[in-house]
Amino acid sequence: MSLKIVIVKRMLFPILEMAIEIYDENKLRELPVDMRLSTCEHIIKNDSDESKRWDAIWLVGEIAEKRDVEDPVFLKAADLMEWVLKNDDNGVVKHEACYQIAGRNMRTKIPVLVESALNDKSILTKHEAIESLGLMRAFEAIDLIRDAEIDPSIDVRETARFVIKRLQRLQNQGEYKPADIL
Repeated sequence: MSLKIVIVKRMLFPILEMAIEIYDENKLRELPVDMRLSTCEHIIKNDSDESKRWDAIWLVGEIAEKRDVEDPVFLKAADLMEWVLKNDDNGVVKHEACYQIAGRNMRTKIPVLVESALNDKSILTKHEAIESLGLMRAFEAIDLIRDAEIDPSIDVRETARFVIKRLQRLQNQGEYKPADIL
C-alpha cells in the first residue's frame, strides 16, 4: 500500500486506525504466526469476554489473509471460524466469524454458513451468514438460502431476498476474489 493511500485512509478514517491498536493491546501481531494462532485459539475457545473473542477472530482472519487455501495455517484459521459458528454463544462474535469466512473466501465453510443462516438462534448471525454467502458468490447455496425467505425475522427474510437477487444478477460475473480488508 502506498504512503499516499495510507495518508488518505488516516485522514478519512482516523478512528479506524485507533480501533486496530485497541484490539491488539497485547501485541499479538508481534508473535510468530503459530504462536499467534494458538493464542487466539485459546482466547476464542476459553475467554468469557466476547470482546476479546471478537478481537481474536479478527486477528485469526488477518493470519489467513493472502494464504493459499491449502496452507495448513489457512485451514486452521478456517476451522476456528467453523468452531465459533458451532460453539460460541454470542451473536456478535459469530457475526464476525461469518464475515471473516467471506472476507478470506473460506469456501469449504459454505456448508457451516448455510447451517448458521438457517438454524442459528441469533438473527444477527443468520443475517451475516446469508450476506456472507452472497459476498462469496455461493451460487450453489441459492436454493438453501430460499429457505430463509420464510424465517420469522423480517431482517433475515429481507437479507435472503436481497442475496438471492444479487446472486442471480452475478451468476455469470466470475469467481469472487476477496480484496484486502482494511
